[in-house]
Amino acid sequence: DSPIEEPSDLVSEDGKNIKSVLCQRCGSKVLCPGMAVFAEIELFLPSMRKKSSLSNTEGSVDGDTLTAHWLVDDMFSFENVGFTKDVGKIKYLICADCEIGPIGWHCLDDKKKFYIALDRVNHE
Repeated sequence: DSPIEEPSDLVSEDGKNIKSVLCQRCGSKVLCPGMAVFAEIELFLPSMRKKSSLSNTEGSVDGDTLTAHWLVDDMFSFENVGFTKDVGKIKYLICADCEIGPIGWHCLDDKKKFYIALDRVNHE
């Protein structure tokens, strides 16, 4: 497995996001340019759905293991983001406006790491 090619149209030379990060569903701005760094980490994210059905996922969960993420180290760096109720030690990140998600992942053990999956957002 070769490492993921950093999408050069999205990642600056110092590893930050060049474009704004937007919700795929409603277009709400999640991050401004330069607020996150590209990170390669395998995280499992349940399939996209409304917030109300995210926290009561019992048993097997449909989803994807995604490896390309924006890493944000401070929740106040986000323009607009919401969180699900805790699922174990995980909080999923969702769009604050339309509540679709998860677009990202946060472990309660690490207060400085918020991941947004590149596949779950738009860039412009």
